Amino acid sequence: MIERSIIHDLEQWRNDPWRKPLILRGARQVGKTTIVNEFGKGFANYLYFNLEDANHRRAFEADDSLDDKVSYLFALQRQSRQSGDTLIFIDEIQNSPATVSLLRYFYEQRSDLHVIAAGSLLENVVDVNVSFPVGRVQYMAVRPCSFTEFARALGLAQQLALLATRPNASAVLHRDLMSAFNQYTLVGGMPEAVQRYIDNRDIASLQSTYDSLLQTYRDDAEKYVRKSKLTDVVRYILNYGWSAAGDTITLSDFLGSGYSAHAVKSAMMTLEKAMLLELVYPSTSALAPYIPELKRKPKLIWLDTGLVGYAARAQQEFIVSRDLMSTWRGKLAEHIVAQELLTLSNRVGDRRGYWMRARGGNSAEVDFVLQHKSLLVPIEVKAGHNSHLRSLHSFVDNGVTNVAVRVWPEPYSVNELISNTAGKPFKLINLPFYMLGMLHEVLEHEGF
Repeated sequence: MIERSIIHDLEQWRNDPWRKPLILRGARQVGKTTIVNEFGKGFANYLYFNLEDANHRRAFEADDSLDDKVSYLFALQRQSRQSGDTLIFIDEIQNSPATVSLLRYFYEQRSDLHVIAAGSLLENVVDVNVSFPVGRVQYMAVRPCSFTEFARALGLAQQLALLATRPNASAVLHRDLMSAFNQYTLVGGMPEAVQRYIDNRDIASLQSTYDSLLQTYRDDAEKYVRKSKLTDVVRYILNYGWSAAGDTITLSDFLGSGYSAHAVKSAMMTLEKAMLLELVYPSTSALAPYIPELKRKPKLIWLDTGLVGYAARAQQEFIVSRDLMSTWRGKLAEHIVAQELLTLSNRVGDRRGYWMRARGGNSAEVDFVLQHKSLLVPIEVKAGHNSHLRSLHSFVDNGVTNVAVRVWPEPYSVNELISNTAGKPFKLINLPFYMLGMLHEVLEHEGF
């Protein structure tokens, strides 16, 4: 069983006196049901319902008082209520718009109960004018497994704990942790793939897992778009779009598809709602808050680098070269960094971003930016000498930040630098890939 970090956040929700029914959001197969089933073991009463089951659906949709309904739910599961907390988990809730509306009454009338709902296609319910309980529910995102979770499953928990308090320990631990990160990049974070790899350490054995996951997403195409004209566009993106992972893309005629920019953007937005991909738009400002410019070309980031590597046939190149920075023209390294950045938070609305200079002079583009407190922190994925980090220098010159991050395959270190043009002093944190999950803590450690 993979130890998922989100359990800690669920415990905080459980103990919050102001908690509301919780909706877990995440793509299919990221582990929502498994996580809640594990969390439910800590309750005196745990009731699981899947609204793909007609009997379960009818129980929630029946015209009864909420108190009577709760009693019937216990009877349906043939459980006697025990003294102590009760957790009700409503899975695949998008199959019952009436049950989505019911969540507000759990909040208003039965706040003694802990209620969690999940549904990979929940946005489809919102789109059909359902009375959604705005302000009566809260949200939490479930992502694919992070490197921290993967490394713990490999038995590296002590090494990670040491790094959290002593970043310079990276010099001693580097070989083992970088090897583990390379494995993570290959496997990805989909829980089934991670568990199978942990059990047998054979990347080749994961082919059937990846094929099954990809086919599941393709099979969902009609559910995503509810039989609209976008079905073919969604299918095209799910079949071929993996090869554009990490690229700055042109929506019109995407990958030679012949589809219009409007059709491709609509299909991409539909897949964003399903949390399968994200269109990452740049900002031309180096000042917080980050505001994306939606008229510029976006980068395409998928939910999982393991799936990208398999679907785009990049795995074999990485297995042979073992050089993350050069594999697939560096796109694999940038994509896994994007994936790790998203695991820094479980807020559903969090998005990634990058920066480009607005006008004039030579072009400058920073791979990613991260808001840390009131600062926008530039992040480049690059090896090599500091003088080659021209875009980072340009970002520092255009903003107020005095810190930048270079993600690389070497041990942790820090350089005191002067920007090339304006002569501004700034601190460059050289962060090994395996410390991305500690980025906020590292920035705190360095005084930011």
